[in-house]
Amino acid sequence: MTVEIRVPVLGESVTEATVGQWFKKVGDTVTKDEPLVELETDKVTLEVNAAESGRLDEILAAEGEDVEVGALLGHLTAGAAGATSAAKTEAPKEKAEDKPAAAPAPAAKAEPAQTPAPAAKATSVEVMPAAQKLIDENNLDAGKIRGTGKDGRITKGDVLEALENGGASPAPAAPAATPAPAPAPSGPRPEEAREERVKMTRLRKSIAARLKDAQNTAAMLTTYNEVDMSAMLDLRAEYKDLFLKKHGVKLGFMSFFTKACIAALKETPAVNAEIDGDDLVYKNYYNMGIAVGTDSGLVVPVLRDADRLSFAEVEKGIAELGKKARDGKLSMADLQGGTFTITNGGVYGSLMSSPILNPPQAGVLGMHKIQERPMVIKGEIKIRPMMYLALTYDHRIIDGKEAVTFLVRVKDALEDPQRLLLDL
Repeated sequence: MTVEIRVPVLGESVTEATVGQWFKKVGDTVTKDEPLVELETDKVTLEVNAAESGRLDEILAAEGEDVEVGALLGHLTAGAAGATSAAKTEAPKEKAEDKPAAAPAPAAKAEPAQTPAPAAKATSVEVMPAAQKLIDENNLDAGKIRGTGKDGRITKGDVLEALENGGASPAPAAPAATPAPAPAPSGPRPEEAREERVKMTRLRKSIAARLKDAQNTAAMLTTYNEVDMSAMLDLRAEYKDLFLKKHGVKLGFMSFFTKACIAALKETPAVNAEIDGDDLVYKNYYNMGIAVGTDSGLVVPVLRDADRLSFAEVEKGIAELGKKARDGKLSMADLQGGTFTITNGGVYGSLMSSPILNPPQAGVLGMHKIQERPMVIKGEIKIRPMMYLALTYDHRIIDGKEAVTFLVRVKDALEDPQRLLLDL
């Protein structure tokens, strides 16, 4: 029975996707619910799984092609055995030669044919097409290359890095070492090595469009403050082991910042509002967007009704969303409905920055690196772990007084975290 592979419903207002990568080739055996192809939308990357076990017979949408919801991607034959067909696809040229060949002849042909290709497949991790081409050209062993792509896949950059280090394969080690230490000023650099042109992914184009739209639409302004993190660090150090033992999750900073922002949002409701036409919409719920950096770009999954969650539930929810984001498993529902966003540039070492709004939200809080600095406390200079906070807000909705009040309330709650527990 022939089964159609079609583009599924992608989510509200999303009608088109780009074919990212086929995980199977024509003729490969597939099992039910096994990923067949990866689709990139404006917001998430999702996988289309096999509806039945069988054999992939036809691919109609190539990688990089734009497809609409419901479009036909390919066909598979349910229940078909894939062993013979897989052999046909791996060595199509040998099919004609197998007929006159005697028993020992296929063995002689199979050995050299399998030398480059199975070496890459023996690692149990997938190799991206561009990376496989470089591996074949340089006779590398994929098992010695560390994959940094999604699910440990080996990317073109991984292969290039291995070539530079000269440790991926004994054969290319000598030629790879010669250009790296001594870039000759006399000869011109090869033209193809000067730059690389890569098509933007649909997600990256969507991120670019949304950020530019935020700049063009909102009247963005940023106000700053700094927080003494001493009390929070002491509280976390005292209870982190007990917290982990009881709740099974680490006590991080994000639960404190989330709770502090919610308390401040309740006092300054304009920061939790949005503009809809000529109306201001004030939200009486608190869906916190937590920005997560991934290999594909920045995404903002949403922790819903965070005001009703305990510290442990906040930590678990953020950890789960972060893992789904890095694994490319976020759904459209995970990214919708946020009322306020928190982004942490400190994990990358940022000391201070001005975050950009996530429309249609009116505010975003930027966290930064904790750095010890000399501070004057009651006439004495003392070393304190300090963090800069930045609130970017839409001045069309939020006045300066409200923005500063919000940021001061966040600062007060973080410097005296017991206030969060007592709802003060």
